[in-house]
Amino acid sequence: MSLPERMKFGVFMGPFHRVGENPTLAIDRDLELVQWLDYLGFDEAWIGEHHSAGWEIISSPEIFIAAAAERTRHIKLGTGVISLPYHHPLMVANWMVQLDHMTHGRVMMGVGPGALPSDAYMMGIDHAVQRPRMDEALGVILRLFTETEPITYKSDWFELREALLQLRPYQRPYMPIAVASVQSPAGVQVAGKHGAGVLSLSIPRDTVRQTSLKELWAIGEETAEKHGKTLRREDWSLVLSVHLAESRKAAMEDVRLGSGRELTEYFGATLGNPVPNVPANQIVDFMVERNQWMVGTPDDCIAGIERLQEMSGGFGGFMIRVADWATREKTLHSYELFARYVMPRFQGSLAGIQVSNQWASERKEALQANRIAGLRRATDSYYGQRQ
Repeated sequence: MSLPERMKFGVFMGPFHRVGENPTLAIDRDLELVQWLDYLGFDEAWIGEHHSAGWEIISSPEIFIAAAAERTRHIKLGTGVISLPYHHPLMVANWMVQLDHMTHGRVMMGVGPGALPSDAYMMGIDHAVQRPRMDEALGVILRLFTETEPITYKSDWFELREALLQLRPYQRPYMPIAVASVQSPAGVQVAGKHGAGVLSLSIPRDTVRQTSLKELWAIGEETAEKHGKTLRREDWSLVLSVHLAESRKAAMEDVRLGSGRELTEYFGATLGNPVPNVPANQIVDFMVERNQWMVGTPDDCIAGIERLQEMSGGFGGFMIRVADWATREKTLHSYELFARYVMPRFQGSLAGIQVSNQWASERKEALQANRIAGLRRATDSYYGQRQ
């Protein structure tokens, strides 16, 4: 199994806010969360783009990233994801390059075809053309990032006339790029074609399909080879819902109400997606038992990540899907527990500490004997001089 020396950790922020709460405060809390993650040492935060349905209320991840960049120091900020069929590729390229300079190289570009059918409907975009347009747009954007000669290109939905970027990317040759993948091969195929990273937003739900992560990666590698590109497992991130507390029981009760509301009210009643056929207050039990969510202690989470490594064959990043399931205080505490006890296990930062602790423990009798002998000599010398 191929594993990175240092796993990346971050969040994938839709965000998801229940209809009925103050949207201004919700966005303020999203920014506050990114600041907290920056303080805790998280590597990345990916911000979504949505235009309808009432729950995912950030329409421009670029504007959010510009604000978050001013409030943070280290964390990298990505579009998670920008819906390429909704925008002219020249505009997307210009937005991302400007952010690349404004953040001094802390920006990442995540792309997708557009997640909500209602978004595409409002713009008059046929669902059948979204994935091909994403592929086409990404190819043009990469040309704009790397080519210095004017580009002329005519598509059935956009046109370039001697187009070029007057501002070149800050990161060379350009910022990190990832493609969203939701079970179907389309995402990993586009990533493979362009040599991009992968954001896997869905995990297999049953034992029959536990190999599907490996199969999807194999499809991406096969596609990359056909186009002379390379997919790197270090650039593959899995996205999962996580909530931690000091005990498994406390963690489950923290999110029992909020998680049930989100799945039944948003994914079910609003979007029409299938939801577990259990009472809303038992959804968390259903999802945890099937390894779809990680709700429990830091040790439970560590075991879950290790299980995903085995299922996938190895990946480079683990992203927590941001959710408003618990109170603000318990949510922030969950991220703190993750940073204190989960992240170090996969980043090599405990190796020296553990060796040093074991070394001292194995020698404690001899070291204590030497210390006591030294104290006795010092004491005897002191009193000997006074006599």
